[in-house]
Amino acid sequence: MTSRSLTLAALVLSILVAGAPALAEDAPFTTLPYTPSLDPTAMDRSADPCQDLYQYSCGGWMTNNPLPGDQSSWSVYGKLFQENQRYLWGILQDAAKPESSRSATQQKIGDFFDACMDVDAVEKLGATPLAADLGKIDAMKSIHELGPVLGSIHARTATGSILFGNGVEQDAMDSTQQIFAIYAGGLGLPDRDYYVKDDDKSKEMRVKYVAHVAKMLELSGETADNAKDGAAAVMRIETALAKASLTRVDRRDPHKIYHHTAPAKLKTLVPGFDWQGYFTAVGGRPGAWLNVSEPAFFTEVGARLKAEPLADVKTYLRWTVVSANANLLSKAFVDEHFAFYRGTLRGVKEDQPRWKKCVGWVDNDLGEALGKEFADRAFPPDTKAKTVAMTNLVVAAMKQRIERLDWMSAKTKAQAIEKLGKIRNKVGYPDVWRDYSTLAIKRGDFYGNATRATVFETKRQLAKIGKPVDRGEWGMTPPTVNAYYNPSMNDINFPAGVLMPPLYDPKLDDAPNYGNTGSTIGHELTHGFDDEGRQFDGDGNLRDWWTKKDGEEFEKRANCVRDQYSTYTIVDDIKITGKLTSGEDIADLGGTILAWAAWKEATKNLKLEPADGLSPEQRFFVGLAQWACENQRPENLRVNAAVNPHSPGKYRINGVVVNMPEFAEAFQCKAGAALVKKPEDVCKVW
Repeated sequence: MTSRSLTLAALVLSILVAGAPALAEDAPFTTLPYTPSLDPTAMDRSADPCQDLYQYSCGGWMTNNPLPGDQSSWSVYGKLFQENQRYLWGILQDAAKPESSRSATQQKIGDFFDACMDVDAVEKLGATPLAADLGKIDAMKSIHELGPVLGSIHARTATGSILFGNGVEQDAMDSTQQIFAIYAGGLGLPDRDYYVKDDDKSKEMRVKYVAHVAKMLELSGETADNAKDGAAAVMRIETALAKASLTRVDRRDPHKIYHHTAPAKLKTLVPGFDWQGYFTAVGGRPGAWLNVSEPAFFTEVGARLKAEPLADVKTYLRWTVVSANANLLSKAFVDEHFAFYRGTLRGVKEDQPRWKKCVGWVDNDLGEALGKEFADRAFPPDTKAKTVAMTNLVVAAMKQRIERLDWMSAKTKAQAIEKLGKIRNKVGYPDVWRDYSTLAIKRGDFYGNATRATVFETKRQLAKIGKPVDRGEWGMTPPTVNAYYNPSMNDINFPAGVLMPPLYDPKLDDAPNYGNTGSTIGHELTHGFDDEGRQFDGDGNLRDWWTKKDGEEFEKRANCVRDQYSTYTIVDDIKITGKLTSGEDIADLGGTILAWAAWKEATKNLKLEPADGLSPEQRFFVGLAQWACENQRPENLRVNAAVNPHSPGKYRINGVVVNMPEFAEAFQCKAGAALVKKPEDVCKVW
């Protein structure tokens, strides 16, 4: 994921600051609390910034913001995310009141939220919502019947863990076309490495995972003995799939996950699987071509379906369906799912309250309906205008950087500037809001609402095949505290949720705002030119527009960053995998350099004054650092070391400024300080 958020992939997610409403932790917000983008109380001025800017800027924050029991990590981003959640909670509580004055949008989001909060109705149903799917699996008499059974399940369920995943994506080689895609998946543990590593921690986690699978199978109706045997079969099947899956580092190479394939060829990859029945049940045809992300994985799927006893395949499918839907079911399923995935894996001490989960489900399934309500209330037009102006200055700074590079040829520079000129800047919210009018939402039917929302989205995605790409579509909802770059769209996207205090603060001076939000903008922009993004052209096509020599020069500079970050320890004896995090690390460095240049341009005719005992230049760097303040559980750090392409917050700050002479000058750092490199050792990419 190409974002500044430290809660990747998951948007996973306390003390309220001065000026915030004095509300209980279990009460919704009617207004958003305020925290400045540079908070002096968050600092630790006893630390030497030249030795550790992160501690200097965030030491107070880390002390004053201990990890809440329901969080695996806690950060400035996570805290703002929760504040937005509590604000959305208030919106949804009002929308849930069955009043005639509600708009159609308010009716949908309100009734969805009300049904989700009706835990008594959910509890009464137990596992019965899964009866139809589990019945189809149990009734299978041969593997040939799997295609339509799996297709019907995929149409109504998040697909990634149920044997394989599917979706609709832009054709990497022709970004004007939308094509069907199938992806490697089928694993219940966070990454393939959990199945293949031989260290004691990995072995211990596999034992705990098998026990969890057995418990979930028991909850679904299996006897204890059958559940124990079934869990062993699940581990055997998933291990085989894991060994056939690409590593996360390999998946960062877009060429390794793009395989233009005619539908007829699927029969040779997975013999005996009824692909025609699968596509019919999913609800759409793939067209003339589809992308098979990892052919070797699907060859192994075929091998497993041939070699495994039908009963074990059924058990595996039963497990994946139950696990994928666990949080939509009764408390017993929710508790066991939490105990392993949040407790054992990430060290979380207590589950989130129901309201948080329900806000999250509405945001996931009706995101733009809820997002419009949020944007109308919380994101004023003048904030959008100011952040658009900041974005334009950062883009202009990137153009100047490209023009002045001494290692890139004129030919490649011309291509880079052409790509830069085609980047679309999306700020705040979509220009056209999604239409949910055909999605039926009913009070008292939480599982039904969630299922119908998935079917709605499946149909919406399948309808794109063969049609022009909607370049205005967003991949995040407006309240999201995150941002991203999409290489196929060639656009940078900044939802309203990431453009408000303490990230962007219209009350403060430009220095911390450019250090924080400016570098976020620069970060996403740099993703268009990192080790992955640089392989796509201005139209979003996977095409090598570099001369051979320029490509080699880029890799030399990227390796400087990779080598630097690979020396940093995450937890225990686990170090950062520089090849996994290099895209984000390059974007952090490039984004901060661009933000510095844009800030200097924005304030070139202004007389800047010190504040809070900091010079304007120091305020830029402290503002930069304070977006990354965080606390993480050791268990979460261990998982992130394997799956997260972002480095821990400390290194996302110290690892950047050590390569910026402007930082050393701002704090008058002397040679030999931890965050001062010799000039010849400084990493420079963009």
